[in-house]
Amino acid sequence: MADDDSDTIRREFGEAVNMTPKELEEWLETDESKAVGQKSGSGESTGHESGRRIVELLRTKKDDLTDDDHAHMRKVHGYVQRHLAQEPKKEDVESSTWRYSLMNWGHDPLKKS
Repeated sequence: MADDDSDTIRREFGEAVNMTPKELEEWLETDESKAVGQKSGSGESTGHESGRRIVELLRTKKDDLTDDDHAHMRKVHGYVQRHLAQEPKKEDVESSTWRYSLMNWGHDPLKKS
């Protein structure tokens, strides 16, 4: 992968993921985290599984990232962007499945920069 592409992917991933590895790990242990999202055959939601992978990616050195890691980083950025566009208008966002799903993907829409 070209360095420019890699830099762009990491920048976009960094913009999408606003939770620290510790915050995300703690969130993933909650019942709310485990209750949202589309479940796979293992019973774990796609977003919850992705959250565990995001924690690993956040702790991986730039030079150790693989093409597969970059592909997942791109997927995370795309998911967060699409999901942010679907913000509920009449729902209490703080305790919404919309927010909880985003948090599984490493983005808390209520977190201040």
